[in-house]
Amino acid sequence: MPKIKTHSGAKKRFKLSKNGKPIRACANTGHDIKGRKNGKKKRALRGSKVADKTNVVQIKKLLPYK
Repeated sequence: MPKIKTHSGAKKRFKLSKNGKPIRACANTGHDIKGRKNGKKKRALRGSKVADKTNVVQIKKLLPYK
């Protein structure tokens, strides 16, 4: 049986927690972080979030060996 390739876009965007939940970065951090976003918003965007439960099965198929 051949090995399954890991999706190269998914391995850059997601990692799995110890319990197997996919971790993702926050959105809206691409640009304009200095100008219009206040400090409270920037601090909130610094952390990471758990991906939504509707996407968990798809993400785990893209990351078969994690």
